[in-house]
Amino acid sequence: MKLSKVEIGKDPANLHRTLTLEMVRVTERAAIAAAEWRGKGNEKAADEAAVAAMKAELDHLSISGRIVIGEGEQFECDDLYVGQAVGEGEGPEVDIAVDPLEGVTLAAKNQPDSLVVLAMAERGGLLNVARNVYMHKIAIGSEYAPETVHIEWSATENVTALAKAKGVPISEITAIVLDRPRHGGLLEELRTAGVSVKLLSDGDIAGVIHAVNTADTGVDIYLGSGGAPEGVLAAAALRCIGGHMQGKLILDTPDKRLRAKEMGITDANRIYDVTELAAGDVLFSATGVTDGSLVEGVKLRRGTVETSTVVMRSWSQTTRWIRARHAR
Repeated sequence: MKLSKVEIGKDPANLHRTLTLEMVRVTERAAIAAAEWRGKGNEKAADEAAVAAMKAELDHLSISGRIVIGEGEQFECDDLYVGQAVGEGEGPEVDIAVDPLEGVTLAAKNQPDSLVVLAMAERGGLLNVARNVYMHKIAIGSEYAPETVHIEWSATENVTALAKAKGVPISEITAIVLDRPRHGGLLEELRTAGVSVKLLSDGDIAGVIHAVNTADTGVDIYLGSGGAPEGVLAAAALRCIGGHMQGKLILDTPDKRLRAKEMGITDANRIYDVTELAAGDVLFSATGVTDGSLVEGVKLRRGTVETSTVVMRSWSQTTRWIRARHAR
């Protein structure tokens, strides 16, 4: 096998490239299961269907897998809990982060950008964070220097620095932010500065990805706070496609600080970059449940089902879009 230019001189990949297609099968099955509940207003049923399908498909993989980011702790949910073993028990030892239904409310209401997301890394490669922990996040594209923005600067300072680096007035900067009451002050500051803001109703994994794909999306920067597990999954994608991101955990209760310590997090104030959130050889797959700006949703036909998936690999910096047709 000949190596492509991007692979020459690299260390050997620790995860075989065939795992990327296997991951696609996992996210496809979970998305199809969730799509059966799309628009029916039952978030719990949609999520449970995605979880069951994802767990069943993961157990067919030739891996010795361990869930490090999942649906919750061991006694909080039946499957895909933190620490659960998945796979056939033979093959590479991998850590797995899942969001079986990113944007569960979006799926229940049949609104855009609901996804099934899965990331896989060599053992120890993904930051282990609890499901109920939030994270401050900032992300920009790889065309800028990493120090262009900083998570501890004000929003005004960040967009001013980004506009200078881009060579445009602040009025030509577009930020993407989760539409949440906690971001009221952030939105006011951005709009006062003259920034255009795109609001996300849900699904900040896609939001981070959009922020580093400015040429395709028109979005320049992601700002705000969201789930820490989603931050790790977004970082896994950025390891594959490029882009800069910083994250800082919000450990605002004694219980969260204790659980973080149990998971190996000793510095509650640490600022993580992309390579610290998702390290080593990383694979990422996302299949659309509803139509969105990243991938199309599941199409339920009379005798077939069509899916759309984006799958990425950090070692080769490869991104593939896969459209598949499945017999019903």
